[in-house]
Amino acid sequence: MNNSQSTSTYETLIIEQQGDHVVQITLNRPQAANAFNTLMAEQLMRVFEDISLDRGDVRCIVLTGAGEKAFCAGGDLKERNGMSDETWGRQHLVYERMVRAIKDCPIPIIGAVNGAAYGGGCEISCLVDFLYVADHARFALPETSLGIIPGAGGTQTLARAVGERRAKEIMLTASPFSAQQALDWGLANAIFPGESLLEAALETASKIAGNAPVAVRQVKQAIHRGLQMSLSDGLAFEIEAYNRTVPTQDRREGVLAFNEKRKPDFKGE
Repeated sequence: MNNSQSTSTYETLIIEQQGDHVVQITLNRPQAANAFNTLMAEQLMRVFEDISLDRGDVRCIVLTGAGEKAFCAGGDLKERNGMSDETWGRQHLVYERMVRAIKDCPIPIIGAVNGAAYGGGCEISCLVDFLYVADHARFALPETSLGIIPGAGGTQTLARAVGERRAKEIMLTASPFSAQQALDWGLANAIFPGESLLEAALETASKIAGNAPVAVRQVKQAIHRGLQMSLSDGLAFEIEAYNRTVPTQDRREGVLAFNEKRKPDFKGE
């Protein structure tokens, strides 16, 4: 994507360039509380895989939902009503690929949770790098009340965010929780009034996009992968990530700009 303002519309998504280097992705099925059907999962998968393969000038992503009531209500159960086991399984393979595409995206992703994030919507919110949430947002993983379990990463990602015991309570009871609880438990980073949520997320995205892109990507990878390792292995991985930034032009530009007392002009090189 180039730096000019642009909008791409899919059947289920809106992709907007928001100033320099920031892209906003909006889940756009408000008539269904932005629940993802097979098509939305395929389109999310395609968008995130495309960005991973060719990020262009994208340095930060904001992911949100259309409207004021729902971020994402999870998988569309109307579409799933009456599905055979075989068809259900084939559809879920698409969901699994969508999860991997979001999780493995090298670009930082800020979630702007503008309303209810239930089921798969809660799981998507757990996949992004961090969350800003509207004060009226609600979260839930109600799958055990439907005869299934979270299958878009929730048993792993939520537990890493809020801890094992809290995650068990949330998923075993299938009970919803509030924006304040999400903040208190470590799932959310900050709460904002609904009308200022997106502005706050975009402001933070702009700050991230203003930093050295190679360094930003290496930090994201070092933190995420390092947490899956022992401390010694994580420290070794950090040095590998650090060494990738040393020969970059951006490292030279950052030091030069500091000494010249000016804002650096990072090129991602």
